[in-house]
Amino acid sequence: MKLIVGLGNPGVDYARTRHNAGFMAIDRLAESLNAGGEKKLGKALVRPAFAGAERLLLAKPQSYMNLSGEPLWQVLNYYKGGIEGLIVVHDDLDLPLGRLRFKTSGGTGGHKGIKSITDRLGSDAYDRLKIGIGRPPAFMSTEDYVLQPFSPEERDMLDEALQTADEGIRYWLAEGAVAAMNKYNRK
Repeated sequence: MKLIVGLGNPGVDYARTRHNAGFMAIDRLAESLNAGGEKKLGKALVRPAFAGAERLLLAKPQSYMNLSGEPLWQVLNYYKGGIEGLIVVHDDLDLPLGRLRFKTSGGTGGHKGIKSITDRLGSDAYDRLKIGIGRPPAFMSTEDYVLQPFSPEERDMLDEALQTADEGIRYWLAEGAVAAMNKYNRK
């Protein structure tokens, strides 16, 4: 079984914010895979799905972003899964809006959700899909920027990125992380 985790903040106040790009990608994937109903598992919402014969679990931690590690740990323990079948989908300030990047391991890039997961798992050897949200304007703090909704002009770019993320995750499932990096990490 593969575990696909999208990061975000719970609640309607954060639903369409930049920091919730991971949640949005999971919702899009769940719709395209015709995933099963959402249920609560510990501090996460999970949905079962299949991609061909591959059994999947889609998850959205329901802690705030910087505490994402504990809910993910609970899901992994419940399903007795390992990190070799894990991909975490999250927003990234260092990528332009709409750009995607697969990654197989490495540092946190300053992302507090990824830091929480890496700390809790005791390893950074898990796959990631970053969704670019761009940098804040000079007059705005990073914290304010990531908690801001996408503008109407940005929503079309976001929608394209979420569609590409859906395709990219399916490709990752079929072909693996290196093939996904080679195909989707192009400029």
